[in-house]
Amino acid sequence: MVNPLAGPDHQFAAWFHAHLTQTFVTVLRALCEPGSSEWIGVVLFFAVLFFVWKRWWPSLATLIVAVPGGMLLNELVKMLVHRPRPFVAGQFVDWSGYSFASGHTIGATLLYGQLALFIVPSIKARHWRTLTVAGAILIVLLVGFSRIALGAHYLTDVLAGIVFGILWLALCLIAGKPMRRNRLPIPGNLLPDSGAVLVPIQQTGERAQSPLS
Repeated sequence: MVNPLAGPDHQFAAWFHAHLTQTFVTVLRALCEPGSSEWIGVVLFFAVLFFVWKRWWPSLATLIVAVPGGMLLNELVKMLVHRPRPFVAGQFVDWSGYSFASGHTIGATLLYGQLALFIVPSIKARHWRTLTVAGAILIVLLVGFSRIALGAHYLTDVLAGIVFGILWLALCLIAGKPMRRNRLPIPGNLLPDSGAVLVPIQQTGERAQSPLS
């Protein structure tokens, strides 16, 4: 079976490899850092501490399954596909491991995509919601671009990382719906799991109706 993207794959990789300079490599390595396992580990650590402190257990479970779980599945895909890197050695590159799919890209897609799913429902202003989503997308695209330009991955490796990440997040979102539905909101708190606010009970002579009734 012929890969229709085989031509663009090699053309992109060869063009960037021929135009790499020390300054360009420094910039690219900074751009791909938000998708590195070290960076993701640090962000996850503080996110887990925050969710434990807030006792947002459904959010904590979703985060752990979505991000580390998805990254582990990507490593399995790498072992099954066994695709070599575009370049394994050179003046500015020295890569090991396999190429498909891009671990940095899927890690960024999972982490910032999941954080956006947590944050966006609690933002009231439409422009801030748009900026949050756009920011997450921009980070993912910059990480993916940097990995292609550095010669660590082909274009299809990066595209596959984005697609796999989106599909895994969608699966986690669907699978976590029953858990979020069964959890009642805490009065006065906005929960990222439910996206709902409990309306305060008015001080009247009549008994106020619960928003859940």
